[in-house]
Amino acid sequence: MSSETHEGPLYTSSGLKQPYHLVDPSPWPIVGALFGALTLVGIIMVGNFDNYTLLIIGVLGVLFVMLMWWRDVLRESRVPAMHTPIVRLGLRYGMLFFITSEVMFFVAFFWAFFNFALFPEHVSFATIAQWPPVGIHTDDPFSVPFLLTMILLLSGTTVTWAHHCLLEKDQKGLVSGLGLTVFLGICFTLGQLYEYTHSPFPFHGGIYPSVFFLATGFHGFHVIVGTCFLAVCFFRARAGQFSPERHFGFEAAAWYWHFVDVVWLFLFTCVYLWGASAVTVG
Repeated sequence: MSSETHEGPLYTSSGLKQPYHLVDPSPWPIVGALFGALTLVGIIMVGNFDNYTLLIIGVLGVLFVMLMWWRDVLRESRVPAMHTPIVRLGLRYGMLFFITSEVMFFVAFFWAFFNFALFPEHVSFATIAQWPPVGIHTDDPFSVPFLLTMILLLSGTTVTWAHHCLLEKDQKGLVSGLGLTVFLGICFTLGQLYEYTHSPFPFHGGIYPSVFFLATGFHGFHVIVGTCFLAVCFFRARAGQFSPERHFGFEAAAWYWHFVDVVWLFLFTCVYLWGASAVTVG
């Protein structure tokens, strides 16, 4: 019986005619784990000894592993019949589980924020009569935070526009939509950097700054990762590597970007709007 499909013969390095992809040996999982651990140790070193050496090495190493791992996946995706329908389905499930794990990651931050906000008297290591604590003046939620919200929501529409153009075989619209989304992602990051440098409270200012910078800072990190993800898709789109039938790399990036959008809406509503102090700055 022939193993031919509309995508060509089923391929595997083992020679077996089956639709599953057997991953080639790769050094990036273990190398990425080592650099990730080095980054964690670097964060500890910064907090205790103000030494940034290990943190810089760890972050650069993680970025290098991301670059090389993505390169290998992109090369693999262009091998005829390597990413069969079953393999692509598995990639979709993998991305969904990854986003689910990211959701739980942010649930922990929101849990901490609401624990302090709703029960400030239960904090055992500090005396807090209210939330935000006395002396903390937050940013006006309708100043820079609102602008950042509009930028991120607009980027969600541009990435959706790009996806629609891809399905309609509009190459110019696809590239333009992705380019605009990357640009808006960069604008958001610069806006958040401006917000941090003009923050009315310092980074080491107690419980509220710790929770605030932890939640919004990790979201900002996810925006940077998502922007890099979409930038890769932008250059792939310019090279004509996406088609209406095969574009999971772009689809996964769009899912991730929409996830980032939704998390920011919760942050804006809960942290900036609901959690604002009686007297705001900005």
